[in-house]
Amino acid sequence: MSAGHVLFTILFVCALGFFAANIQRLIGELQLGHTDDARWNDLPTRFGNFLRIGIFQEKIFRDSIAGPMHAAIFWGFGILTLGTIEFLLGGVIPGFSFQPYFIAPVYAFFALNQDVWAALVIAAVGMALFRRLTKRVKRLQGAETHPNDPLLILSWIAALMITMFAYEAFEMVAHPETLTPMLRPISFGVAMAFSWMSPSAAAVAHDLAWWTHGLLVLGFLNYLPYSKHLHVVASLPNVFLSNTSGPGPKGVMKPMDLEGDLEVFGAKDVTDLSWKSLLDGFACTECGRCTSVCPAHTTGKLLSPRKIMINVRERLESYAHAADKSTVADRTLLDGYITEEELWSCTSCGACVQECPVSIDQLSVIMELRRNLVLGESRFPEEVMPAFESMEQRGSPWAFDPGDRGKWAEGMNIPTMAEMAERGERPEVLYWVGCMGSFDDRAKKTTVAFAQIMQASGVKFAILGQEEKCNGDPARRMGNEYLYQMLAKDNIETLDKYGVRTIVTACPHCFHQIGNEFPQFGGNYDVVHHSTFIESLLAQGRVPIVQELHGPVRTFTYHDSCYLGRYNDVYDAPRETLRRALPVINLVEMPRSKDKGLCCGAGGGRMFMEETVGKRINVERAEEALATGADAIAVACPFCMTMMADSVTSRDANVQVYDIAEVVAGQLRT
Repeated sequence: MSAGHVLFTILFVCALGFFAANIQRLIGELQLGHTDDARWNDLPTRFGNFLRIGIFQEKIFRDSIAGPMHAAIFWGFGILTLGTIEFLLGGVIPGFSFQPYFIAPVYAFFALNQDVWAALVIAAVGMALFRRLTKRVKRLQGAETHPNDPLLILSWIAALMITMFAYEAFEMVAHPETLTPMLRPISFGVAMAFSWMSPSAAAVAHDLAWWTHGLLVLGFLNYLPYSKHLHVVASLPNVFLSNTSGPGPKGVMKPMDLEGDLEVFGAKDVTDLSWKSLLDGFACTECGRCTSVCPAHTTGKLLSPRKIMINVRERLESYAHAADKSTVADRTLLDGYITEEELWSCTSCGACVQECPVSIDQLSVIMELRRNLVLGESRFPEEVMPAFESMEQRGSPWAFDPGDRGKWAEGMNIPTMAEMAERGERPEVLYWVGCMGSFDDRAKKTTVAFAQIMQASGVKFAILGQEEKCNGDPARRMGNEYLYQMLAKDNIETLDKYGVRTIVTACPHCFHQIGNEFPQFGGNYDVVHHSTFIESLLAQGRVPIVQELHGPVRTFTYHDSCYLGRYNDVYDAPRETLRRALPVINLVEMPRSKDKGLCCGAGGGRMFMEETVGKRINVERAEEALATGADAIAVACPFCMTMMADSVTSRDANVQVYDIAEVVAGQLRT
């Protein structure tokens, strides 16, 4: 073994040891978070999402320009890693190569890929550097903790590729018998450019390029744990272990064990978060995709989901590195890094989670901090207090008499579950009306319309009437887990008393809560949103509607509810319902629609809070809807109805807002 190999072996072992120590340090920091065992269930689903989102970069392609660029760099790194391993082993073991271990065609394919992908990576890096230096992409500005770090990393990657081509090319010049124009076409081209060099000079240049490449590789490996590009290491595990990669519905909040001995309600500091939320901080690429789609941020509020995750990482590093924890105890994650104003701006729309290319769950951090504000410190906007009190005392966020819940149904001959039980009958479905549908004058029109559709279709249904209570979603999203669990358990007790199995509702919040979060407390039901239910009835031909094929063409645009769409992937049913009900219809999409749709501004308890900073979110959304030129806006959520209708009315626009049930009911044959 030559002196060069001995020296490289020493450097290699030291670099691996230092890298291993850094990984151990990071694992130790993650262990500061509390346990989170629900990460290894349904491995086939997790592996599928790992391949789709992690390896094949599905989400990164949502950006049609930066997506392919980043994917090329990612895939190039993955493919070139095998070549790097061959290079490193060759530095330790004289003459080592994978060639004897592969059949000739396989090694030829391997060698060709090394050359081609290195060239693609250089091209992608060049494009990335150009965008960084000239385009000033808005989502990349303003919140990066190390603004020059991307330039350093991109330049480092380019240097790795260039030195790889250099040592391969100089090897060919120094030893012409190694020329491989078919296997290493790019390196061969570089070698031809230096064919004027003598073999001895090329050998010196080869050694210089080889050592430069080797030092760059070992340096890059050990710089990553201290860089925001730690996501190169953390992103794939994060995708596999993420909330959105696992089985079950999306956006489900985890229950708190309120009967246990809780030291902290929710989270005040990083030690109160799960280790998975801390891993989210490591995996954050600071790309800003989450913040660029956040309705609060885009309308001038302080909230930035990217900043939330950066703050988690910064606070974790500060806490973990402090020899005396008392010196950092006063500046906790809550207040010290993240303010109340940021947290209360969130509409829980899930756009940040949907957009993140590495499956970070920013919402879980926001909601845990809200829980601490409400239950731990009784700090919340004054205007939500009446909603809390009314939910606790009357089972509704508004101060209405619970006995009036069924008044909308007067004269419609709709039985309650109690009445059907007395007769020994069981309905086909329970119609869960919800608080908005029971008490809000505008929403009651939707309630009546949907009931009329079911009656006309021969659906045997019943309501709970005054036995129904708020599903608790506003309380849970506003951090009041205690109130939420009280309401959820009361409702589950009522539903189980009547043996309810199938529930249909026109409210996406009720749909999500009862179907996806009530199971946490033993409430397991088949819950169907009214858009899906109506579409199914129309497909079966059960709805007696007037099929006017030659009437005036109506132009609709449909607004996606966050809790129906992003949370539950119901996008097609509302649109198909409109098409089936109105054969002569022009359905135009807003620029932000389906899983890229913009929130109406009412979710996350924002319905009960004043919006005093920046532009109102519902105004932003209504302007987008009106800009389509549609003469009507369709919704499938009572909260969206209120927000959209209020904004459209305030602009004196001659455009009507309808729930899809109203559209179908308007077509019923009389």
